[in-house]
Amino acid sequence: MNAQLKKGVLELIVLESVRQKDMYGYELVEEVSKVVDVNEGTIYPLLKRMTNEHYFETYLRESTEGPPRKYYHLTAAGVLYRDSLEQEWNQLTEKVGAFLKECRHG
Repeated sequence: MNAQLKKGVLELIVLESVRQKDMYGYELVEEVSKVVDVNEGTIYPLLKRMTNEHYFETYLRESTEGPPRKYYHLTAAGVLYRDSLEQEWNQLTEKVGAFLKECRHG
């Protein structure tokens, strides 16, 4: 997938994933990778920025496989931001789809 396109939808995918359930970083990498190809070097800076913007809260939870894990939880501001991104995404895909259809049948 084109890097610019991926960058544009990554926040929405991350927000929706955490809205479904609280997740830790690597778990999120795996979840997001089901939709777009990403790695830890992409997700962790995004999580840090979005936490600083108060879209996520974090907490530690003990892990049976090593040190405690930092989990991400969607805040009320995060829910609102996620909803606005989904609305923008829906409008964009609708407009682009209509444009392409019109050009084909022009």
